[in-house]
Amino acid sequence: MAVDQETSIWLAVHQEASAEIAREPILAGFLHTTVLKHDSLESSLSFHLAGKLASESLPSILLRELIDETMAADPRIGRAIRADLQAVHDRDPASHGYLTPFLYFKGFHALQAHRIAHWLWNQERRVLAVHLQNRISEVFGADIHPAACMGSGILIDHGTGVVIGETAVVEDNVSMLHEVTLGGTGKQTGDRHPKVREGVLIGAGAKVLGNVEIGAGAKIGAGSVVLDAVPPHRTVAGVPARIVGMPHTTAPALEMDQSIPHVYTDGSGI
Repeated sequence: MAVDQETSIWLAVHQEASAEIAREPILAGFLHTTVLKHDSLESSLSFHLAGKLASESLPSILLRELIDETMAADPRIGRAIRADLQAVHDRDPASHGYLTPFLYFKGFHALQAHRIAHWLWNQERRVLAVHLQNRISEVFGADIHPAACMGSGILIDHGTGVVIGETAVVEDNVSMLHEVTLGGTGKQTGDRHPKVREGVLIGAGAKVLGNVEIGAGAKIGAGSVVLDAVPPHRTVAGVPARIVGMPHTTAPALEMDQSIPHVYTDGSGI
């Protein structure tokens, strides 16, 4: 009988955990409690995130009930979790299978916890959503406003220092590295954050500021400051960023090639 992708990813996590116990018995208790005793990816992740995000004011047992409630209410969250985990597996050479990012990659954890906060925000449980955002920032080092709309198949590599503002939109199959900011330009209110379309790659330390559109398949060089819209399938770099070429693929987020051809002051390049 064929195994669908949703089942196959959980089976892979489960099998890798079993194999790891044989290699590293000291982790047997952790792996059994976190992975092997659960019957689904959602159950395992709920337990894991609740343990990491728990605090005196919100103990893990209550937090896990909240996460379970959210995942049961919106099955799209489970599908997005799997798409994100597949993205890490496919794009991050440090992933070494599914188990390692599932257990240890805080960019992945921050994104999944954000999905819970986002659901709460949309249910008008906004104080609780912001409480969870605060804990996500404290624990994982990524600050994603619970109102921000995040697609699926997203890779947040490392996660440290990532900031995503309230009215930001990040579509499917986007990759971003550490210290990326999708922010506003100051005290402006209303719709004030970037709209990042499908397949975009955002390099480490890039800052995209204001209600600007980053077109599908664009690439933003590391350390760039983007203040204007970027057309689809263009590469921008610099401070302020300007167009320096075109990516070699229609979806640079999937290739993770962050190199930028050197561009001279006369506009020529190599």
